[in-house]
Formats: sequence, structure tokens, C-alpha cells
Amino acid sequence: MDRLGLRCPLPGYPRSSVLICLLILTASLLTYPLIRTLSLQLHSAVTGSFVSGTYSIVFVNCPNEQIARDIARAVLGKKLAASVNILPEASSLYFWNGEIEEATEILLLIKTKTSKVHTLSSYVRLVHPFEIPEIFSLPMDQGDVHYLRWLKEGMEED
Repeated sequence: MDRLGLRCPLPGYPRSSVLICLLILTASLLTYPLIRTLSLQLHSAVTGSFVSGTYSIVFVNCPNEQIARDIARAVLGKKLAASVNILPEASSLYFWNGEIEEATEILLLIKTKTSKVHTLSSYVRLVHPFEIPEIFSLPMDQGDVHYLRWLKEGMEED
């Protein structure tokens, strides 16, 4: 009976090899994003190539051109971005307090490192006059290597 128990474990008691496999699988899944990021950064450093998603474009709507310029200058001054485009008036329609509203807004396109998006968003929320400013970002997938290098240099601390 003892020999049978060793060969055929009781239900609910998996063998240690199954547990080890599950542990390795779990550890692999949890560390994959970190390993992937590090390998892409190493590849980029060695080859001088661009890693997709390193930079982002942040979209911010402002109520007028003066506020847009003030936010753009502040963001650049704090090295939270390397470049800001201020696009001319755009008509916006949106729901606010259950009603459809219409306004003219100025759009900022802020080019920054993806790693700075959270800090940039927090800062814009502090200085923006809207109760809930429109702030969202999209990662850059492709780009000229020289331009992306310029973006990086524009955000380096002095």
C-alpha cells in the first residue's frame, strides 16, 4: 500500500515537480515585462536605434491661446517635454453635467518621454483652469532617429 501511495499521490496533493513548474511559469510571466524592457534598452544603446514606446505625444486642450502658451512654456521650463505644438482653434462638443456643451479650444501636442507622462499630467492638472482637463497620451511607434535623439537631448537636465 505504501508503494502505491508513492507512485499515485492522493488527489489534492500535487507532486513537488508540478509545484516547481508552476513557480517557474509564474516567475517567468511576472518578470517578462522587465526583462523585455531591459533587453530593448540594451539593444537601443548598442545599435543606436529607437525603441518603440520610449516617447509619447500628450494631448491637452486649453480654453484659449494665452493659457496654452503659459502651460507650454512651463512644461518646457521644467524639462517635462522637448517640444510643444500649439494648434489653432478647434470646435469641441462634449457632455458636461449631463448636457451637450460646445466650446472653442486650443490643442497642445506635447512631445515627451513616456516615463515622464505621469509627472507631466500631474503638473498640467495643477496649472490648468479646467476642473477636469483633457490629458491623454499616445506612444510614438516610429520616428526619425535624429529627431528622437533631439527630443531626448531637449529633456536632459542641465
